[in-house]
Amino acid sequence: MAGNGASPLARAEHFVWLTARVLEQRRFAYHFLGGGADPVETALNAYLGADGGFGHALEPDLRGPVSQPLHTAHALRVLEEIGRCGGTRVERVCRYLTEVSSKDGALPAVHPSQRGYPAAPFVPVVDDPPSELLATGPVVGLLHRNEVWHAWLFRATDFCWAAVESLESSHPYEVQAAVAFLDGVPDRSRAREAADRLGRLVRAQGLVVLDPARRAGVPVAPGYAPDEHHFAHHYARVPGSLARGWFTDEEMERSLDFLASEQQEDGGWPVRWRVWAPGTELEARPLVTIDALLTLRAYGRQLG
Repeated sequence: MAGNGASPLARAEHFVWLTARVLEQRRFAYHFLGGGADPVETALNAYLGADGGFGHALEPDLRGPVSQPLHTAHALRVLEEIGRCGGTRVERVCRYLTEVSSKDGALPAVHPSQRGYPAAPFVPVVDDPPSELLATGPVVGLLHRNEVWHAWLFRATDFCWAAVESLESSHPYEVQAAVAFLDGVPDRSRAREAADRLGRLVRAQGLVVLDPARRAGVPVAPGYAPDEHHFAHHYARVPGSLARGWFTDEEMERSLDFLASEQQEDGGWPVRWRVWAPGTELEARPLVTIDALLTLRAYGRQLG
């Protein structure tokens, strides 16, 4: 049992065993306890649909069995973590992405098949949804980073370039999606140029809290929860991200200090977005906790 004097990692481990789904337990074991990749993939396969996509509330804010782009993007991130983002499994995912794409070849945030199943009020279900950078950017960047080539990627990549380079205003989750795209796309000089412009936009429009101690005075984006602020570590999740160049060393250290301080008494990190059902928060907190630990470790913070 992890007591109050235990290390951040030991406290987080106790929280994960206490609250997490099997997939997050397996991911935690893989990243921090020397666990294998096979158990992670086995747990992930429980969310796999017959259509090659992923469902069953893999992303907790979309419930029900149907495959969705956001679930499938989540699955790809897990496969990348364990070094298995390739081969026939990803080919099948790309076929699913092709089937659910909009007319311009990119992904909607929510496919209409979600209708009839519970979903968060901030992800509305519409009959003919537009393509969104929010859903497409992270998938395209990840597939490029893993040297996956599939016909779906051509138009989806063009969509992301056009969306990123035409942004005049945005919100934090869309910016995170843009960063995920730019961090993986092959044209590095173009990506650096786009990232520089995006970083100036983020600072100019106040989309990042640079001093966590003064966050109460910083407005959140429209529709966000009252304390749903975004900090430097949300954009630059690893030191090698293009978004790291948006922040001074002092700003980054303040952000990481705040992230470390957010670990709660039970060992987990809090969910900052709007909670609309009890089970979604319970399922999301281990996800947020693993992300926090990975970010802190990537920047060399001692976890214990």
